[in-house]
Amino acid sequence: MDIKVIIDKTKSEEVLIYAHEKNELVAEIERLVAESNFELVGYKDNEARKLNLLSVNCFIIENNKVYALTQDKLQVKARLYQVEAMLDENFIKINQSCIANIRQIEKVEGTFSGSLSVVFKNGYKDYISRRNLKNVKERLKL
Repeated sequence: MDIKVIIDKTKSEEVLIYAHEKNELVAEIERLVAESNFELVGYKDNEARKLNLLSVNCFIIENNKVYALTQDKLQVKARLYQVEAMLDENFIKINQSCIANIRQIEKVEGTFSGSLSVVFKNGYKDYISRRNLKNVKERLKL
């Protein structure tokens, strides 16, 4: 596969893919381009930051506010269902107040009560609800 990058500040940015068939590589390129166009802003201490979805571990609700957990905890000024509608297939709802980034899950642990919990790369831990358990197991291939 040949790669050609042309830098021209006078033209609008576009990605053009010539392929014999749609495969995993083409799908991954499409996902990366779509993610780079995705704009969600997180706020911390009166400072706004554009969120990079690759670094977001999960979106949670805490004190009726939505937060994106990266290395920092950034408030998102949208409802969780609105954020969920904007996200791609790499995110999955694990309980009523948490949407997890599958790529940021470090491990899934069983608890004494028989439920499962998720530990993210940043150390944050949350449980998988019974309602979402089947879907999460399918997506994580457990």
